[in-house]
Amino acid sequence: MDWNELKRWIPGKFQKKDERPFCSAVIVAAGSSQRMGSDKIFAALGGWPVLVRTIRAFEEAELVDEIIVVTREEKLQMVADLVKKYELGKVRKVIIGGKTRVESCLAGVSEADHRAELIAIHDGARPLVTQPVIRSTIRAAEEYYAAVPVVRSTDTLKLLDKDGVVAGSVDRETIFRVQTPQVFRADLIKGALTEAMKRNLPITDDCSAMELMNIETHTVEGDEDNIKLTTPRDMVIAEAILRDRGSAYAGRTRV
Repeated sequence: MDWNELKRWIPGKFQKKDERPFCSAVIVAAGSSQRMGSDKIFAALGGWPVLVRTIRAFEEAELVDEIIVVTREEKLQMVADLVKKYELGKVRKVIIGGKTRVESCLAGVSEADHRAELIAIHDGARPLVTQPVIRSTIRAAEEYYAAVPVVRSTDTLKLLDKDGVVAGSVDRETIFRVQTPQVFRADLIKGALTEAMKRNLPITDDCSAMELMNIETHTVEGDEDNIKLTTPRDMVIAEAILRDRGSAYAGRTRV
């Protein structure tokens, strides 16, 4: 079945009149944090652990019905304790991830509620995601079956040859940085991630798996502040972003 046939088949399978689709959010927090030097998901950010701030963004999202957190085996109890301590009521499961992002994402989407028509996959280390980004990406996926937030590249980009010599320029008008959440029709992303695992492909984001199946992914406007915490410097930037949002956002996400 090609993509055009698939698009004709999907509406009858998924869409229901006068109902919004059930949406599961999968928060992937199974990384090793090697470049951070310590486990970033438990680091304090604006008075809350990073992971708690991330989960709360989806806890507050009116279009999200449940949350599944994917983490490392040795962190399982610590994450479960945070969920209980901070009363994160939408979290239905905390599960163990895999050795790769594909394995962890597939584990998470496989645990989604059977009613889930949409699945949003989000990096646990992106705690500054806003409600408008979550909402617009889910709405776009509802219409287009796959959607991701992007921000335009502002840097001049160059192509290098194998010796590190500039071989040409890249038109930055066509280059965008992809963020999360990335939202997909449930059956599509499950199939795409399963195929990526079978082929042992080094997928670093989930829409890349969709590309394997020639499924078009729609884009929405992202947010420059929706950064992924990777190095200690990123934590300093994140604290500055929170201060810029003002005291009204201390201990909560921006709406």
